[in-house]
Amino acid sequence: MRYGGRIGTAALALSMIGAGAEAADVRSVYTDLTPAKCQRASVDRETGASARRCTGVAGYTILAESDDDRASVTLAASDGRRYPLKFWDVITPHFSRLGPRAEWRATKEGAPYGLIVRVDTLASAEASKTTSYLAVAKIAPPAVCVTDRIAPGPTANAEARKAADFAAGKPCLTTYP
Repeated sequence: MRYGGRIGTAALALSMIGAGAEAADVRSVYTDLTPAKCQRASVDRETGASARRCTGVAGYTILAESDDDRASVTLAASDGRRYPLKFWDVITPHFSRLGPRAEWRATKEGAPYGLIVRVDTLASAEASKTTSYLAVAKIAPPAVCVTDRIAPGPTANAEARKAADFAAGKPCLTTYP
């Protein structure tokens, strides 16, 4: 395997993490997803669907999307490629909104290989209380997709970070559980 550039560096870090590398080889970088910190990217006047462009890392931006009161994100790479994560298909089909920030898992050099986003939802049509899931995605072009849906709990953040650190070898989620 060749290790060069962003993808190669991330692959090297992932292989090191799998072999028990020190936590110093991995870092978290955060993106604020609140409307005040992102720019409006689009609004569909007919449906009301909208997207906000939020600053990301290493040439990526996050498009925070809302359509029919359901939320998701699309990662936009600096080369113009877009990677829709489709939270409404794999995290929850119910009404949802994004948490206030996204956590990028990256090598110490800054190459992102994972993304964690909180998705607050009414977990069923009958629910009256919001449930927060953590959506974990791998960033390993051409495979950029959600790999894990972490349920709420006292160790959810740690579980999500571990899932992101090992996501490269996992399959993409394709349907809601």
